[in-house]
Amino acid sequence: MTEPTEPRRRSMEEKFPRALWVRLIIYVAVGHLFAAFVYLLFTLGAQNQ
Repeated sequence: MTEPTEPRRRSMEEKFPRALWVRLIIYVAVGHLFAAFVYLLFTLGAQNQ
């Protein structure tokens, strides 16, 4: 049963090039950093009240 997964894996790599994966990882990382920054702003704002 390992034989059918090999062509699927190769087709997935052909569908999504390496540059797209790198860009996706960067976007996810930047999105999480932005969300953490917004969360920090809200927590600091709540402490000042």
